[in-house]
Amino acid sequence: MSVSKDMEKHLDDLDVKRKAVKLVVAHLKKKVSKEYMGIEYLVDWLDAMDELLKREDFDVKEYYAMRKQLNSVIESTLDEEMRVKIRNSWHSLGKALEKKAEPY
Repeated sequence: MSVSKDMEKHLDDLDVKRKAVKLVVAHLKKKVSKEYMGIEYLVDWLDAMDELLKREDFDVKEYYAMRKQLNSVIESTLDEEMRVKIRNSWHSLGKALEKKAEPY
């Protein structure tokens, strides 16, 4: 494979990951339907994630750091139902970061 094809594939993988992460964040926003103790941590995390998604560059390390921060949000959430929903999104975020572009 030539260098340019490797570069195109790399960019495609990053685009796929970005779209998957955006989808997970959108679903997480829909899940947050009620007030609960500790919601401010999740709202702050969602704001930071939105800022990260607005950037042109895609640095996977930053997204893994955000996933680690989401784990901290889960630990600070006392509502058991919301904790489960956020944990599921945390798991989905990990899967989104592992996505690859489909071969042609």
